[in-house]
Amino acid sequence: MEFVFEKINVPNRHSFITRKLPLRTNDSVHSHKNFELNFISSGAGRRIVGDHISGFEKGDLVLMGPDLPHCWELLEEDQKAFCIVTHFSEDIVTSDFFKMPELEKVVNLLKESKRGLRFKVKEGKRMRLELEKMTQLEGLDYYIHLLRIFNTLLKTEEREKLSNPIAQEGSFTRNLEKINKVYEYVFQHIQEGVKLEAAASVLNMAPNSFCRFFKKKTGLTFMEYVKRVRVGIAAKLLAETDKQVTQICFESGYNNLANFNFYFKNIMGKTPSEYRRSFS
Repeated sequence: MEFVFEKINVPNRHSFITRKLPLRTNDSVHSHKNFELNFISSGAGRRIVGDHISGFEKGDLVLMGPDLPHCWELLEEDQKAFCIVTHFSEDIVTSDFFKMPELEKVVNLLKESKRGLRFKVKEGKRMRLELEKMTQLEGLDYYIHLLRIFNTLLKTEEREKLSNPIAQEGSFTRNLEKINKVYEYVFQHIQEGVKLEAAASVLNMAPNSFCRFFKKKTGLTFMEYVKRVRVGIAAKLLAETDKQVTQICFESGYNNLANFNFYFKNIMGKTPSEYRRSFS
């Protein structure tokens, strides 16, 4: 996967720009000088923020500071996958307006975002509607609406710093290549069975060393990641096919329906049947 520097065009007469954009497979890791607020309105796949690599799904909300490498990549092509992205100038924190005492907490939040901040917003649908509205606003209404979004983020107590302080680019690239090799192994063997020892051998590591490396770089244990991949495959099949739940259970790598139902509900918040009905 290549790394590129991207220049975001925020028009001179605006301080920020909000757009609804399609998500893609094989997207490149990129960085830019602007702050970015990224909300996933539909779709699921892999998120890279600095040296943190994990899965994402609908409702994912991340605030990132300038020059932080990142990528949201679909694992399979999905024409209905979109994100709502707001870019705003890196100079915003030093502007006269943001020096107001009332905005001190907003400035501190922006400073924290240099490592990437993931927010667990309780009302994801409401956040999506608020951000979609911003794509249509202009002038003072737009500015006021952005401050409302910041206010919501400040009230969101459940947040997570994603990346370690950014290492040298060479180290970042090498770690990304290693994780990609593991992901490739998992997807090639998800149905027949994924083995920890085999995954570790892909990187010529002992299992214990591999487990520590994988958890440090992705925030998940290796088996937690495998479970998420299986559930992600199952969710796509439930939404897009008429296959029986039992068949989907086996196709996503489970050999026990009870385990499949348990892990699916644990990750998705719904049973497989309830999830399918939500698409009816």
